[in-house]
Amino acid sequence: MPGISHRGIEMPSSPIRKLTPLANAAKEKGIKVYHLNIGQPDLPTPQSALDSLKHIDRTVLEYSPSQGFLSLREKLAAYYSKYDINLTPDEIIVTSGGSEAVLFAFLACLNPGDEIIVPEPAYANYMAFAVSAGAVIKTVTSTIETGFALPPVEEFEALITERTKAILICNPNNPTGYLYTRNEMNQIRDIVKRHDLYLFSDEVYREFIYTGSPYISACHLQGIEDNVVLIDSVSKRYSECGIRIGTLVTKNVELRKAIMKFCQARLSPPLIGQFVAEASIEGNDEYMESVYEEYVERRKCLVDGLNIIPGVYSPIPMGAFYTVARLPVEDAEDFCAWCLSDFSYEGETIMMAPASGFYSTPGKGRNEVRIAYVLKKEDLQRALFLLEKALESYNNR
Repeated sequence: MPGISHRGIEMPSSPIRKLTPLANAAKEKGIKVYHLNIGQPDLPTPQSALDSLKHIDRTVLEYSPSQGFLSLREKLAAYYSKYDINLTPDEIIVTSGGSEAVLFAFLACLNPGDEIIVPEPAYANYMAFAVSAGAVIKTVTSTIETGFALPPVEEFEALITERTKAILICNPNNPTGYLYTRNEMNQIRDIVKRHDLYLFSDEVYREFIYTGSPYISACHLQGIEDNVVLIDSVSKRYSECGIRIGTLVTKNVELRKAIMKFCQARLSPPLIGQFVAEASIEGNDEYMESVYEEYVERRKCLVDGLNIIPGVYSPIPMGAFYTVARLPVEDAEDFCAWCLSDFSYEGETIMMAPASGFYSTPGKGRNEVRIAYVLKKEDLQRALFLLEKALESYNNR
């Protein structure tokens, strides 16, 4: 039988979904599972977006332009201007989700063997995209003790070699919820400028910032305009994960030309998804305000609830809708699996993502979990109650 490629063997499994078979088995036994493991918002998609699906006036569902519809890119440019990110439609490329934007950025900017420095814990699929591109992830570790602040500049500098081509950040951060400060962003800018690196900046959670500190985009950093590649998506802010519409933004003309070759090879971004995304952008200020307020309440409910459980600690996340919490267990992956396979209380249990899957460094995050606060407060409160019961039972086995 033919063998599997090295790339296929090296491709990591999703730490978010690896426990899914256990969750499915629990559900088959009639156990209710509270999903804290995945960033799928439960809030409704904007009505204007849903209405756009009902009023598609087309007899042929054709290819769209490889760069995405101009009308969508014009609306996106107007959207970004609200955040003092000044772009022309030509500087925006519509992609099949933020995932394709990351992959195309890697493919266009990096040669096989080139290295990317990434603060960990990090969104696990970055590693998968790096494997796809033949690139190598090098990590600097942020810690729960500092609230997952940016590691010292010296740790970045120690990793830089002739193969280093980029730094990748997620801001606000998935999985930690950390928001980089102006000073930290300036430190990143200085490293990028000093070594002439690309800066890939995943900013899909910019609407969800819970501090008075300003949102500093990579696009705000002066002197590295041609080095910056902004990754974005409508998935989280409009609860539209399934329409697969993201954007790749760069002012680098030559880089855009290269990326467009990959866009042309995959023909077009999702046609119907673009209709939905375009309908979501305008006139939804009231919707976004209500969504934001809901996440503020959920964050308080979750973090306060975690920190009163004996032995549990969570920093206060300043953005996104995740937190990484430390549990009083030696192996959080084993605990998360046990919650699904061996534990239930009054016919219910919880599903979390082991944080070790968000680290590249072996042994890191072994007693940590990532929790997404994408459930209504009543469900979060119940999930916290179940977590406390599960920890008691697990540690008294």
